[in-house]
Amino acid sequence: MDAELTEEQNAIREMALEFARTKLAPHALEWDEKKTLPIETLREAGALGMGGVTARESLGGSGLGRLEAAIIFEALATGCPAISAFLSIHNMAVWMIDAFGAEEFRRKVVPDLVAVNSIASYCLTEPGAGSDSAALATRAAREGDDYVVNGVKQFISGAGASDWYVTMTRTGGAGPSGVTALAIHKSSPGLAFGANERKMGWNAQPTRQVIFENCRVPVVHRLGEEGAGFRIAMKGLDGGRLNIAACSIGGAQAALDRTLAYMSQRRAFGRSIDQFQALQFRLADMATQLEAARALLHKAARRLDAKDPQATRLVAMAKRFATDVGFEVADQALQLHGGYGYLAEYGMEKIVRDLRVHRILEGTNEIMRLIIARGLIETGS
Repeated sequence: MDAELTEEQNAIREMALEFARTKLAPHALEWDEKKTLPIETLREAGALGMGGVTARESLGGSGLGRLEAAIIFEALATGCPAISAFLSIHNMAVWMIDAFGAEEFRRKVVPDLVAVNSIASYCLTEPGAGSDSAALATRAAREGDDYVVNGVKQFISGAGASDWYVTMTRTGGAGPSGVTALAIHKSSPGLAFGANERKMGWNAQPTRQVIFENCRVPVVHRLGEEGAGFRIAMKGLDGGRLNIAACSIGGAQAALDRTLAYMSQRRAFGRSIDQFQALQFRLADMATQLEAARALLHKAARRLDAKDPQATRLVAMAKRFATDVGFEVADQALQLHGGYGYLAEYGMEKIVRDLRVHRILEGTNEIMRLIIARGLIETGS
């Protein structure tokens, strides 16, 4: 029970923790080893309202805020950071379709998405446009009632497995004002996928290129107006960055909890190793860092819910700090396990591998620093 959360928020947290404990943790190592995306387990999460956490209730969403989403994804990540992160990306795409899709289109696709009967991915990054996302080159040309899309998206989580791809395309000139968001279905003519990438972590979810070759997309699948895509993308990323930060904290918390249990049993020089003061100091630092990261995350989520003009800067701070701390705590937890931490069966090395990419995706932590610095310079505080 967290005294700073409401009774409802604590209940949500306990529900997500129980799901992580019973549905994710027992299978996480197997999914990683076999590179398996557990579709049925994701649908079970959808049945509990975790497929459309911030989507509107009128179409089956949970209608919750960014703070509740952060609580959920932190809890899920204690069972498997890779699956929690995948579900967070799905949620980001669902929110974008729900928030900016035309009414008829929303009513057609959102109910299946929130139930996770359909899965959504987010397509922004390109082979030549990573951090400089406004430089994307995938082009959508209007032809009657369709857009014809050509280009390649890179590092797309869920590619090939997902049904919908929220895709940023260029319909106008250079820069942010020429970007338009489209929701593109897997069955669209001209859509194909690259080979499944071999990765350091996140093995339980596929990562592939999404390739558009004269791919025809109905205009009614556009999200927002032409030229509004970059703004929509950035709004989506604010929520996505909070969720990834939460996944880092959850994964690291699981690593810390396992380390405490391990150290109470592991003996050296006649006593359990949790009795050595030098190692106690390390545990204290790990726990303190996680509490600080969680506090900053919750503050940023509350500000985003309140539509605070400074929320994006706080979100960048939370994402940068929590993903750095999450990885560092997990790495320290592996170290405290000694040689056993390096063995796959203990699960520590998987957490380290899964959390490493969080410092890169949803905007690298170097880009987070740029956002923070620009905000400071613009406001003078």
